[in-house]
Amino acid sequence: MGIAYEDDIEKAMALLLDHLQQDSRVMSEPAPQVLVTGLGESSVDLSLRCWTQRTDFWTLKFELNKNAKLWLDTAGISIPFPQRDVHLIPTLADADSET
Repeated sequence: MGIAYEDDIEKAMALLLDHLQQDSRVMSEPAPQVLVTGLGESSVDLSLRCWTQRTDFWTLKFELNKNAKLWLDTAGISIPFPQRDVHLIPTLADADSET
């Protein structure tokens, strides 16, 4: 998931890691991790990495995706959407059409 460049990356990572460590389905060894996996155009991209029993994998995956958004929302950390700034540069043809 991505967080805004303006948000506190350390706070976001600590929050997500804390929730991973509290989930009884997440194994303590190897230790769960929250990693910066990229610097995107609109966001700092984070990934949650943890081990679980095979029977818990899909349920945990889907719940972590949903809950990570909720946890970040509650902490005031935003998940941005891609944005583009478009600058219109007038051309000579534009100037001629105004006269």
